[in-house]
Amino acid sequence: MATGRLGVGETLGALNTALGPGEPVWFKETRARHLRARDFLAPRPALQARFGDGQVPEHVVRAVAGLQGPGVAPVLRCEPTPAGLALQLQRPAVFERVLGAVTAYAAPAAPAAPGLRVLLHCPALRGDPGALRLSQLRAVLVADHLARALRAHGASVRLVPAVRDPHMRAFLQQLLVDWPAASEKAATEALRNLPMAELSPAPDGGALPPGVLGTVCLKEVMRERGCAAGYDPNVDKCLVTEDLLSVLAELQAAVRHWPGDGPPDLAVAPDADAEGCMVLHVVSCEEEFQQQKLDLLWWKLDEQAPRTQKHLVCGPVKAASALTAPEYYEPTDSTPSDPTWTEVFSVLSAATIKFEMLSTAPQSQLLLTLADGSISTKGTKSGTFVMYNCARLATLFEGYKHSTEQGLYPTFPPVNSLDFSLLQDEGEWLLLFNGVLPFPELLSQTAALACAAPGFHATARTEMMCKFLVQLSMNFSSYYNRVHILGVSTQHGGRGGGSLQGCKGSKGGDQQAPSLLQEPRPHLFGQMFARLQLLRAVREVLHAGLATLGLPPLNHI
Repeated sequence: MATGRLGVGETLGALNTALGPGEPVWFKETRARHLRARDFLAPRPALQARFGDGQVPEHVVRAVAGLQGPGVAPVLRCEPTPAGLALQLQRPAVFERVLGAVTAYAAPAAPAAPGLRVLLHCPALRGDPGALRLSQLRAVLVADHLARALRAHGASVRLVPAVRDPHMRAFLQQLLVDWPAASEKAATEALRNLPMAELSPAPDGGALPPGVLGTVCLKEVMRERGCAAGYDPNVDKCLVTEDLLSVLAELQAAVRHWPGDGPPDLAVAPDADAEGCMVLHVVSCEEEFQQQKLDLLWWKLDEQAPRTQKHLVCGPVKAASALTAPEYYEPTDSTPSDPTWTEVFSVLSAATIKFEMLSTAPQSQLLLTLADGSISTKGTKSGTFVMYNCARLATLFEGYKHSTEQGLYPTFPPVNSLDFSLLQDEGEWLLLFNGVLPFPELLSQTAALACAAPGFHATARTEMMCKFLVQLSMNFSSYYNRVHILGVSTQHGGRGGGSLQGCKGSKGGDQQAPSLLQEPRPHLFGQMFARLQLLRAVREVLHAGLATLGLPPLNHI
């Protein structure tokens, strides 16, 4: 069996290179009706711009058809069509390559840059949990998801602030948000001992307000740093208080004393290089102005403050009624009487809220659709739907395991002995080509931060994972409802082709067929094993995607 992970990006890159110099023109098909005839397309208008009359030279077509290289999927044919240059892959070979190395497709396409350190700061967690706004809850969930995605990508991530309020900690645990805790405020001595010249007294020699240590002109900081781009023009003077110094002290300590890569109980690495750390402030739109002032103050009072500070500003959350975050969670928090279902219900509640909050790009406005004052758990785009299909997969494999223990099915053969040419249902190619194959690149894109543009704003694509998992669940559900997975086949392909009706685990309640199970014949189970291996890959990808959302897989529902 061939080795090496196939990649959509590598294949597209090779296809565009084969056409010669110019802008990329190839794209991957995703719609089922197009995938019946092709997997990639170079549209005719783009070819006309490249080749004048739109006629691709024959030697170019031959080069594309014979394309090979690291990560490049094997090509079956390439031919001109009315829509453009259409390419179809050698699907059995692609199935074999992907399903022979399932774990490679549940990991990012490429690890993060060595030594990448990201400090994620979410100021909403310093407030009163009972007054947490929906826009602040959104920022918390975005920060949690981004932290998990970055860590899955190999980055070293620290989260600030450490949460002191026990009610806030309990609320975060309900939402399955993993955030550090602390019992006391950070010490501020280092910042308080700065020369008094750094802080200006009250204007006209008057008294400062109670609790204010002095003032700082932030416009001067912007001029000194040459970083006025993007800042609110109303940012001017800042009143420096003990609470503000405590916030800065915690940020300062987090940057300078970065934990090592070893076990959590090892000593931290002191005096880490602040310039090697990127600080990302994940804030609601209401908190952005105050955070701008805090950035500039940090630069003013701490000459070792990281040069790279970026803001990921989450857009507003609009709902029909004014709700706090705890009130938003409360309608879904009616614990069932059966204790065995308590954990399942808790996971479903968290999944519903996370998918609702994270399925829209974080920079955009979010409109919450509430039914009778609570979020909807119905439809195919909810977190409940994704978790339901996660449980269906678990039930399927548990059914196969139980039947194998009873001697009803043969044990699973070596993967390299499977015949993947038996996977001919269009739903099977949808699951592999739109689900398993592109997942490593999706993981990398989810962890990517667009920080290169001038100014301090950053953008992220945290909505991609929710949308992907919903579509994967829809494709799996459609396939699972049509095709009998467990059973034997007497013909190749086609809507379950010859599957035995009634095998336990298939279609959720079918009965066994004892006449064929008295003396198992492994060669008759080839299609079943190929399908199970495909669904193992789907399960691995689904679990890896849910992990970036902090959601454990469900075994029943």
